Amino acid sequence: MTQTGPTTLSRRRLAAGLGGAVAGALAGCLGDEAPGSASIDTGNDEPADDEADGGDAIRNAADASATVGMIYALGGLDDRSFNDAANRGIQRARLDHDVAFANEEPTSIPEFETAQDALSSSTDPAYDLICCIGFLQADALSTVAGEHPDQRYAIVDSVVDRDNVASYVFREHEGSFQAGHLAGLVTDRDVSVGAGSTVPDERTVGYVGGVDSPLVRKFEAGYRAGVDHATADVSVLSTYLGAFDDPEGGYAAAAEMFEQGADVVYHAAGGSGLGVFQAAQEYGRYAIGVDSDQSRSNPRYADVILASMVKRAGTAVYDAVEETIDDDLATGSTTALGLAEDGVALIYGTTLGPVIPDDVRAAIVDSGERIVAGDLSVPTDPEAVN
Repeated sequence: MTQTGPTTLSRRRLAAGLGGAVAGALAGCLGDEAPGSASIDTGNDEPADDEADGGDAIRNAADASATVGMIYALGGLDDRSFNDAANRGIQRARLDHDVAFANEEPTSIPEFETAQDALSSSTDPAYDLICCIGFLQADALSTVAGEHPDQRYAIVDSVVDRDNVASYVFREHEGSFQAGHLAGLVTDRDVSVGAGSTVPDERTVGYVGGVDSPLVRKFEAGYRAGVDHATADVSVLSTYLGAFDDPEGGYAAAAEMFEQGADVVYHAAGGSGLGVFQAAQEYGRYAIGVDSDQSRSNPRYADVILASMVKRAGTAVYDAVEETIDDDLATGSTTALGLAEDGVALIYGTTLGPVIPDDVRAAIVDSGERIVAGDLSVPTDPEAVN
C-alpha cells in the first residue's frame, strides 16, 4: 500500500545549530566518486575534500595537458555532496593528468549563462573543456553551446542536444531501488541500533523529495519499487518540499512521517535533507541519505543514517576530462551511469553499516545483481509502482 500527501506539522524542535550545518547543498544533481562494487559498495566513501584549489590550478594552464572550466551547481563548493564530488573528479584529473582548471560558482540560475558564455569566450586561457554541473544548467548551455560551436562542453546530470556537448546522466532509480529494498527490510523487523529503533507493527517508510521534477521523481519511483520488492503491505509516505535548501521544511516533512509511524525516511532533497536527519534523531528512527555518504559528510547524524544512495558525479567529470585529453570526448551523445557502470551505489553508514544483518546485505546484493543482469526492471515514474 502506498500513500502520498502534504506535510502539515509545524517546524518545531529544529535545532538552532542546523542552519550552520547547511552548506548550500542542492539535490537532484548530486553525487559522489568513491569506488565500489557494481551493485552495492559495503565500504565507505572518502571524506569530502573541502579545499577546492581552482585558482592555483589555472595559473599553470600553459603547461597543462588540458585546461578545464568548472561551473558548479547552485550552492557552490563545500556542499559536502554533489559539487564537492564533482570537484574531486577534477582534482583527481589534475593529479593524474596535470590538468589545469578554474572554478565558477554561480549563485542564481541566470548566472549560469553568464558564466558559460564568459568561459566560452575566453582566450587567455582558452578552455579545452567546460564542465557544467547540474540539470539546472541545461537550458543555458543549449543556448551558449549553439553560439560557440567550436567549444567542447560536458554537462553532468542532464542532456543537452548539441553536437559539441557530451551529456552524462545517472540511473538514480536503480540505486534508489536498493535504498527502498533496505528500508522495506528494516521496517519489517524489530531493530534497535544506534540512536534509532523501528515500530514493526506500523510497517511504514517515507520519502522526501526536493523540487518536484522528473529527475527527482525517479528517486521516488525506484525507492517505492524497492520497498515493494522487499515486503508486501508497507505504506510509503511521500512529499516534495519545492526546494533543495530548506532544512526546516525537511525536518517538518520527516517529523510528520515519523509521527505517522515511519521507521525509515529516504530523502533526495539536498540541504533540506539535513532536517530529515535531525528529525530521525529526535524521533529515534532512521534515515537514508543521498548523493554522497552522508554518514561521513554529516557525522553528527551517523547514528541514524542506515546508508546513502550515492551518485558519482566525480566519475563523470574525470571521464570527460580524460576523454578530452585523448581527443575522444563523446560530444553529441549521452552516457548513462547506473549500477552496472558503478555510477550509482548504496553505501552503508559508517556507524550503522557494521550492524546491518548479513541476510539483509545478501538480499540487497542479490537485487543489485538482478538489476544489472536485466532480470529486475526498475520504473522511473512513481505512478508505475503498484
